[in-house]
Amino acid sequence: MDERDVLARRFEGHRAHLKAVAYSMLGSLTESDDAVQEAWLRLERAGDGGIGNLGGWLTTVVGRICLDMLRARRLRREEPFGSRLPDPVISGEGADPERQALMAEAVGWALMVVLESLNPAERVALVLHDVFDLRFEQIAAILDRTPVAARKLASRARVRVRGALAEPEADPVAQRRAVDAFVAAAGSGDFEALLAILDPGVVLRGDSGKAAAGGLRVLIGAEAVAGQALTFQRMALACVTRPALVNGAAGLVNSMDGALYSIIVFTVVRGRIVAIDMVSGPGRLARLDPAGLPAGDQGAPIATR
Repeated sequence: MDERDVLARRFEGHRAHLKAVAYSMLGSLTESDDAVQEAWLRLERAGDGGIGNLGGWLTTVVGRICLDMLRARRLRREEPFGSRLPDPVISGEGADPERQALMAEAVGWALMVVLESLNPAERVALVLHDVFDLRFEQIAAILDRTPVAARKLASRARVRVRGALAEPEADPVAQRRAVDAFVAAAGSGDFEALLAILDPGVVLRGDSGKAAAGGLRVLIGAEAVAGQALTFQRMALACVTRPALVNGAAGLVNSMDGALYSIIVFTVVRGRIVAIDMVSGPGRLARLDPAGLPAGDQGAPIATR
């Protein structure tokens, strides 16, 4: 085995962690793969002769790459902050090992959504420190700031996150109970039952990947969201709907004629649904590697009629 093979084997031992770091900062599966691949190319060029802590070195490199990618999005102005939903990741029974490993380290769905509203430096500082325990001295080197400035960025981001993020229900059974109640009410078009399970300030976000049409579509308020009952009812009648665990939250995978149609993620707080996030549309779903998503192994389809 030559030196390159040894280096590649050592790199592979860190790949799952690096993918989780990149995904938490970028919210994109394809871009995360690109960032990890770029980290390998840089390691291959540099060699590991002078690297004492390979894992720390690679995490720092991935951090710099992700920061550049986030800044590039901003410069292109193709994705204003908060104008997209992160790529959902199906985990739990039936998911492939790579996705299981990714979700073992990556942040949960509700936080991922809020992270999309942070600027690049804030997001990198918060994720690397609060999620992956990097010291501010390391983060400062990535951001080209002082450690004090890096700490302030993370603190500012933390305040914004806390202001926008309610503590989601941790019990998966309670989450699923709320989602099942929503599915039953939506399937029957029961407006009052929908109002009972939706938080008064519930937010419905839809991302079909049509940035040119305005990016996210957002509805706020229980009556406005419940008013979409007919839309949900039509979806329930047309689709095969299966329960799934999406980024650690209760969700639904909808398929039509054997093809992936949409992924819906629910955020439940104190027994009520406070957010519904729907990723749909061929353009948006094409970026999710649908072939890697479980289709028929997530349990029996939900009875909706």
